[in-house]
Amino acid sequence: MNSPATSPAPALKLAVITGLSGAGRSTAAKCLEDLGWFVVDNLPPTLIPAVVDLAARSNGGVDRVAVVVDVRSRGFSSDLHAVFEELERGGLHRPQLLFLEASDDVLVRRFDGVRRPHPLQGDGLLIDGIAKERELLRDLRGEADLVVDTGDLNVHDLRAKIAAAFEAEAATELHLSMVSFGYKHGLPVDADIVIDCRLLPNPHWVEDLRPLTGEDARVREYVFSQPGTAEFIDAATDLLRRYETGYVDEGKHYATIAIGCTGGRHRSVAVAAELARRLHADGIEVQLFHRDKERE
Repeated sequence: MNSPATSPAPALKLAVITGLSGAGRSTAAKCLEDLGWFVVDNLPPTLIPAVVDLAARSNGGVDRVAVVVDVRSRGFSSDLHAVFEELERGGLHRPQLLFLEASDDVLVRRFDGVRRPHPLQGDGLLIDGIAKERELLRDLRGEADLVVDTGDLNVHDLRAKIAAAFEAEAATELHLSMVSFGYKHGLPVDADIVIDCRLLPNPHWVEDLRPLTGEDARVREYVFSQPGTAEFIDAATDLLRRYETGYVDEGKHYATIAIGCTGGRHRSVAVAAELARRLHADGIEVQLFHRDKERE
């Protein structure tokens, strides 16, 4: 009597969470854990293959593993590259790499709030440790699949970004975060593409529109009725569609698109929402964030 056929175990998915100390690695790990991932915190990179091997031996019991690595694992950057190469030689796809960061002032406030030293400051200042770590991680940041600036994100926003990138069943091949912002408040540091709306007439100079935001119908009507706006949005849509095709062809499935105006309250909010609507209609998963909508 033949034994019944068994279904092959699902392919193992591996994610690596890293980034600057104080940027929210533990929060990201908890988010993935809540999404059903098996998470290992503060794991030396050289032990990642052992964890992968144990997961593979579970016969599908563990099919998604996330590991958190940081500068407490000395030499972790070079070790991590060696591990990636080892895993690829073993037939496992390159892990998804999530990199978390925040501005210096945000990190300083967070460390001051918990009254802990930075792991790399030694006998120096807190800001020295942050600068040293930022330099150490520079190359790794450039290789990340998803870079997230957590400075302006609450826990719910961070969870939404991570869910879009790492959910087990993705609705589309490309996941976009569309964020409106104001140039006077600084560029979003995690932006892959930046589109400047400052060439469009500014509702700020219309007294009745100034206290409103780009989510108000009157502001949207003003912005979209201006000469050249329709052509601008059509061109931006076409550009982003070209990026969508190129990103997927190159294996990049997560990107942040930043849409900016002067203050981040009117033009960028309206344009970002319209671009998100059009791309969503194309079947692209888009999450919309308005970073500076409520700022003066």
